[in-house]
Amino acid sequence: MTALMTVLGIVVFVLGLLFSIAWHELGHLSTAKLFGIRVPQYMVGFGPTIFSRKKGETEYGVKAVPLGGYIRMIGMFPPGDDGKITARSTSPWRGMIEDARSAAYEELQPGDEKRLFYTRKPWKRVIVMFAGPFMNLVLAVVIFLGVMMTFGLNTETTTVGSVQKCVVPASAKDTDKCPKDAEETPANKAGLRARDKIVALGGVPTPDWPTLQKNIRKTTGATTVTVERDGKRMDLHAVLIKNEVAKTDGHGGYVEGETVKAGFLGFTPAHGIVEQSFGQSVDRMGDMVEQGVDSLIALPSKIPDLWDAAFGDGERKADSPMGVVGAARVGGEITTLDIPASQQVATMLFLVAGFNLSLFLFNMLPLLPLDGGHIAGAVWESVRRHMARLFRRPDPGPFDVAKLMPVAYVVAGIFICFTLLVLVADLVNPVRIT
Repeated sequence: MTALMTVLGIVVFVLGLLFSIAWHELGHLSTAKLFGIRVPQYMVGFGPTIFSRKKGETEYGVKAVPLGGYIRMIGMFPPGDDGKITARSTSPWRGMIEDARSAAYEELQPGDEKRLFYTRKPWKRVIVMFAGPFMNLVLAVVIFLGVMMTFGLNTETTTVGSVQKCVVPASAKDTDKCPKDAEETPANKAGLRARDKIVALGGVPTPDWPTLQKNIRKTTGATTVTVERDGKRMDLHAVLIKNEVAKTDGHGGYVEGETVKAGFLGFTPAHGIVEQSFGQSVDRMGDMVEQGVDSLIALPSKIPDLWDAAFGDGERKADSPMGVVGAARVGGEITTLDIPASQQVATMLFLVAGFNLSLFLFNMLPLLPLDGGHIAGAVWESVRRHMARLFRRPDPGPFDVAKLMPVAYVVAGIFICFTLLVLVADLVNPVRIT
């Protein structure tokens, strides 16, 4: 049964992946057609074609390997300086440029001269190339907000999970054991109990854990802790003290190995599924985007640990980069977790949303062959032409992105090597969820 549920989870994730890819390419397709660019192909996946059908001037299809997708637009690159498309060169670098230029015109038909991608104004090309990643961003936002506002999040609550008996600094090796000379915690002295729900601190309402935690940390001395116990509301009197506590990261988590001095009550909050308001959901979504950007910037620094995890005896960290295979494996594990079915659905949706957010951020890197590289080329062309008009110089014409293809091949090579490294790590030492 567990194996069947694992396979089901993998299949559900793959379907979500295929939809995300198709949704991305739909953004490119719709805007390209809007601006009159001819699009002969719209494909989901790579490799051999499993199914295709031609409607109008575009062939729509699905390919065997669900690791990406593409649309083929006519005239992605302008002709060479000599006005030719198929000129050959003995230089390998020049050959790459001419091969890319030739491929962009291989399906040129009579009447396409005014339907070429490069002939569109830079702002239109920016929209076409941005539309794909933007569709992923929209999908990620809709799923994230929908899940948080309907299913809720498993998060700390204002209900007491357990009460600590003694004051122990967060830097202590064993915070669960009380030293002989340890002081009793303010919570224990005040009579706080497990399952008490703290509704106010010092008369200030505490509707959620972040508010309660913040108020505790900025409070020292005598105060009133208002709780709900067995359906009744009562006031407990506590004298909060300063203690060494874990430093928060501003995103609901803690900074590993770092502590601060702050107000201390002495209890552990219980976890529960809490529906988020629209404002809370937007705040959390903003935090996720910020974390995604930070993770993307930190990607090169994680390669040594990833290598050790793949080919050595290194531990695969929870924040380690994960590829499609690893994500599909996690999707399989989600359906075997001992949690309510609604939370399995919510977790799977979060996984798909996270994948879409990663697609958006990654594709916006200003590097060819990514969408961000084509956007950068169109922006640079616009700047050049505006500068030429400003200084009354001849129009420099379209910026020839094809000349950057050697760099694009190097970037693609690096991406392929990184993808293979992640694939090996996902197979031999995968990220697991609990």
